[in-house]
Amino acid sequence: MTPTLPMFPLNTVLFPGVSVPLHIFEDRYRALVHHLLRVEDPTERVFGSVGIREGYEVGDHGAQSLYRVGCKVLLTEVEAHEDGSFDAMAVGLDRIELERLDTTGTFPVGHVLDRPEAPAAVPEQVLESARATFSAYRAALAGIRADPYSGSLPRDPSYLSWTLAACAPLPMPERQSLLEAEDATERLTLVTDLLRSELRAMNVIPSLPATEVARTRWSPN
Repeated sequence: MTPTLPMFPLNTVLFPGVSVPLHIFEDRYRALVHHLLRVEDPTERVFGSVGIREGYEVGDHGAQSLYRVGCKVLLTEVEAHEDGSFDAMAVGLDRIELERLDTTGTFPVGHVLDRPEAPAAVPEQVLESARATFSAYRAALAGIRADPYSGSLPRDPSYLSWTLAACAPLPMPERQSLLEAEDATERLTLVTDLLRSELRAMNVIPSLPATEVARTRWSPN
């Protein structure tokens, strides 16, 4: 039997080491939060999340198709509201792979396998290129919208790769590919290439990041 975790599929991709705010109002996910709050040790209030490939977070039909690789998530803060909903903060832990999702209970439960990332040395050239490209992207955004990241970038290569993956304004399939990358070197190389594509698109239409350009209908009129 594979280990199980309470599951909260989302219309986004979560990354290890990165915090995310959650607004929880559906009955099944309120039940999930109540279950976690009954865990005495706050460091054990862990659930799993995978991205929704097709479908929605809410509604009777909900998610129709899920990505298999996701993330263990630690519930770190919870604020309860009178209507029964919650506002929460959570932080990504390690990667998991979803084998099967059981939706017969009061909240979804996933049968999961750990998918840890093997530590590996990252070439200095890869690190320098990633930092320089992200700095160029931040500079290009100046005056257009808020800085996607405040403060200095992490020095640890693995955490740097997750941070840049989280900050890059990319469509969900590309964010998923970053999550699934085998190691920090592959992830940093991929996110650098993706950010360079963003920069090239911004040079054509500088008022919008490339992902916004892709979603905006263009008209010659």
